Amino acid sequence: MKQVKEQIAAGALARAGLLDGLTIDRAAQVVAKAEAAKLETIRVLFTDQHGVLRGKTIVAAALPALFADGLAAPSTLLLKDTSHRTVFPVWSADGAVAGDMRGAGDILMVPDPNTFRVLPWSPHSAWVLCDLVYKSGAPMPLCTRGILRSAVDRLADQGMALVVGLEVEFHVFRITDPVLGHGGATMPGQPVQTENIAQGYQFLTERHYDAMEPVMDELRRSCQALGLPIRTMEVEMGPSQIEFTFDPADPMTHADNMMMLRTAVKEVCQRRGLHATFMCKPNIENTAASGWHLHQSVVDAVTGQNLFEPQGNKISETCSAWIAGLLTHAAESCLLTTPTVNGYKRYRPHQLAPNKIVWGRDNRGAMVRYLGAAGDRASRIENRVAEPTANPYLFFASQIIAGQAGIARQMSAPAPVEDPYDAGADPLPDSLLAAIDAFSASDLYRAELGGAFVDYLCDIRRAEWNRYHLTVSAWEQQEYFGLY
Repeated sequence: MKQVKEQIAAGALARAGLLDGLTIDRAAQVVAKAEAAKLETIRVLFTDQHGVLRGKTIVAAALPALFADGLAAPSTLLLKDTSHRTVFPVWSADGAVAGDMRGAGDILMVPDPNTFRVLPWSPHSAWVLCDLVYKSGAPMPLCTRGILRSAVDRLADQGMALVVGLEVEFHVFRITDPVLGHGGATMPGQPVQTENIAQGYQFLTERHYDAMEPVMDELRRSCQALGLPIRTMEVEMGPSQIEFTFDPADPMTHADNMMMLRTAVKEVCQRRGLHATFMCKPNIENTAASGWHLHQSVVDAVTGQNLFEPQGNKISETCSAWIAGLLTHAAESCLLTTPTVNGYKRYRPHQLAPNKIVWGRDNRGAMVRYLGAAGDRASRIENRVAEPTANPYLFFASQIIAGQAGIARQMSAPAPVEDPYDAGADPLPDSLLAAIDAFSASDLYRAELGGAFVDYLCDIRRAEWNRYHLTVSAWEQQEYFGLY
């Protein structure tokens, strides 16, 4: 172990100041753990702009070199839309390219030893998640893990910390046709054909839980083996729809956990002829939309006191200001909370999803649901706006940035509503294009994330919107083909 520590300490990452003594110690411990487990491969991964894990696989013997020097990856991975097309002119001398990454050169993955996990469904292999830097070791402004870390640090500078808890909905279907013929290998690939593993619209019923228990048990056991703090496994409203909830934790821990959850669920299901999807509203008959509800409270960073706990029936000033910040910046935050074309089709009234920018006391129709009482140390709010595809680092950063803006400006929340769908309040954006425009025009996000990052994300999402907008739909074919 001493020799491994010396190798890591003498490596390029440590020389660049990217590893401290504790991280070097932890990395050496991970190498020893991998040797003891007789691992064969390590999957070295980072979270891209879409909240998808990408990376390379190394043999386990190369793990010390990984911690010493990092691992290169093509920069174009950061420049793609959801079809995996590179949307910036990397082969041209002209035209803006985010991060000035022309020619598909390399970026550097810097492994975080705290994220090392042996995979229960592939026990000869393990994951390690990474931050991104330029090859020189300079910070990479497009690294979403780094963006969340900066937001957490700025909140800590004010003597506060965010605590979050997760409720995540998703579907698991049985595959009837994997669409593996050559004709299905389009960009993106053609969707698999599926059927339900259980009928739905019997919310939280015992019999439907029992029907889905074999799948949920395997997913739960895999998540627990990864160290994910699963609290409940629930039969959701729709057919083959599941919700997992998590115990509370800090934002970085839960952002990493969310990435592991989504990927683990998909990989475990894939190996068993099942298809798991976190897509918000699949185009499947009688299906239900999935949401991602984020419970959050702000605590004193020194004492741990919950600053959202009320005195009497009145919400605390900190909570009021935080809610006001989330509401004021809700529309411009939607590109970070609801990043796909599909996600905006969930914002419909009377369907347990928000469609207006309001808050209410224990009201599941409101965008922000307040759950607090005097003496309740778990007092918190629940933001119900997000879809489960969101990049968790950007989602959590948006909550800190908007909430902290409310505190800094000493804002107060408006009156809570009892009629969230009928209230005379501003609506949430009705399309990805509207969200792009709001984010692009946001003074707050340009100040906090930098204009280069805002423009970068808008360019990628506009490419996605344009492909959607310019595709001739089944609706158009039915509407016009026979009429004219």
